[in-house]
Amino acid sequence: MSFWIEQTFAGLSYGGLLFLLASGLSLIFGVMRIINMAHGSYFILGAYIGVTVVEVTGSWLLALLLASLAVAILGIFMHRFFLRVLGHGVAAELPQVMITVGFLFIIQQASIDIWGGDPMIVKVPSYLDWSMEIGGIFFPVYRIFMLVVACVMAVTLWLGLEKTRAGAMVRASVDDSEMTRGLGINTERLSMAIFGLGAFLAGLGGVIGGGFIGVYPGLDFQILPLAFAVVIIGGLGTLRGAALGSLIVGLMDTFGKALFPELSYFTLFAPMAIVLAIKPTGLFGRA
Repeated sequence: MSFWIEQTFAGLSYGGLLFLLASGLSLIFGVMRIINMAHGSYFILGAYIGVTVVEVTGSWLLALLLASLAVAILGIFMHRFFLRVLGHGVAAELPQVMITVGFLFIIQQASIDIWGGDPMIVKVPSYLDWSMEIGGIFFPVYRIFMLVVACVMAVTLWLGLEKTRAGAMVRASVDDSEMTRGLGINTERLSMAIFGLGAFLAGLGGVIGGGFIGVYPGLDFQILPLAFAVVIIGGLGTLRGAALGSLIVGLMDTFGKALFPELSYFTLFAPMAIVLAIKPTGLFGRA
């Protein structure tokens, strides 16, 4: 029984980490229809910056803030000077994908040049680096923290999208961007803000994940397919889809590796294929 409890808890906490990454990816696609292939690079860049800030200042909380803001600034820079100039529509989709792929390799190479190729880990503060025992089962406090942060960010994003004027503009832009522009709303500025927010969440996830799974060259290629699996299962452009998809992917990945390690990729991506076959838009997505 303890095995199932431990694996369920591990899957839920990992799903919380995936939500920080996938929610930004889902919002970016929902508002701008941009498939950002560099989103996984934001994750590892946030982790690497977090490692450096902790080493220099000794403050993990400062690393959370500075790394997330640095990645957000990079995201805004990418959108302002590279993606926005391509415009919108079908003709811009392939150039947008190619630019984000280019940034993926640039960030990957820059990370190796600056931080080297050895695995690193973001040093976790002592007040999170311990385990509590409940019924003979040990629960790492850091994993609980990951899950709590994901829940707080999910509630914050939901309140921001559903209860504020800015959120109403975002939802209007998702439903009909042309009509939104016709109403006098600056959709370009809105898109830039959403792109920066998505990068911020990925950078935040990188620092938090860097204290859990570490950071090493190639992690971006490993984490990005999981993020895409989340948004495809949940539905592109929907926050609740990203939340549910993160939990599904986190649990499937954890149990798949624990029960069928040689078939872990099958147990992860087979449910995605089934969802697409039954509902091509995802669980909560719309055509």
